[in-house]
Amino acid sequence: MKSAPAQMSISLVAWGLLALLAVIWGGSFLSNRVALAEIGPLTIVAMRVTGAAVALWAYILVRGLPIPQGGKLIRSLIVMGVLNNALPFSLIVWGQQHIASGLAGILNSATAVFTVLLAALVFPDERLTLRKTIGVALGFAGVALTLGLKNLSALDLTAMGQLAILGASVSYAVSGIHARRTLAGLRPEVSAAGMLTASAVIMLPLALWAEGPPAFDYTASTWASVGYLAFVASALAYLLFYKVLALAGAGNLSLVTLMVAPVAILLGALVFDEKLAAADYAGFALLALGLLVIDGRILPHRSASSKDMQEM
Repeated sequence: MKSAPAQMSISLVAWGLLALLAVIWGGSFLSNRVALAEIGPLTIVAMRVTGAAVALWAYILVRGLPIPQGGKLIRSLIVMGVLNNALPFSLIVWGQQHIASGLAGILNSATAVFTVLLAALVFPDERLTLRKTIGVALGFAGVALTLGLKNLSALDLTAMGQLAILGASVSYAVSGIHARRTLAGLRPEVSAAGMLTASAVIMLPLALWAEGPPAFDYTASTWASVGYLAFVASALAYLLFYKVLALAGAGNLSLVTLMVAPVAILLGALVFDEKLAAADYAGFALLALGLLVIDGRILPHRSASSKDMQEM
């Protein structure tokens, strides 16, 4: 029986890039809320994925990276574009119309829990060990506490907004599984550009149909938010993500899931004076504890058959 690979140590540079990535993704929740003051959710997403796709293709052309072709690859990138960009981005932005950006950041942390659970159902080498089962249980307890299950029975817009963010987390988890099965060996920059292009092809006509042509007479803060979402929180963030993955490994990279929510909470409080309930913070604490257990930083590996959590 093979022993579990040792978790990579994190260098100072990797820690810095990991923190930068968390700040960037945490800022996306604030940018969504700012842009929603003037732009519809689908239009925001369409602008985000289109701008990011253009930026990444420019990067690929400048670097002279090879671009593989084939119908099977295109189909996989279309699926990834839906699961990793178009659907979760749309659900998050729609949900943020009805809940605080900090709360959206907390619920988005459940992505790691859903990933571990779904991967165990799909991949034989990702079975649920006792440690992972405890971590998943803690994670779901945190989600339940944050949601307030009694409040969900009303199914008002606040509850629907929370469920939309959780739906995005499930979509992210499924996209990670699909990527592992179909995109192995493809350069990450090309993969990201391809899925964002597919997202743009889907979202542009959908936004035009549902929300009409954009006005383009937005305030400077709205344009800054859209530009941030496209070029920083998407294009640059993808490049940073894979850089940290190479430097620190998938297990350490999963720490970014814990670091994004506090950034979203802080920015929401500073800019929009958002106030979250004590149950929201307690739920995030349980979620964080569950993710640390899954990752092995708490209740570390006790058997040779256990494995580190895979890339998100």
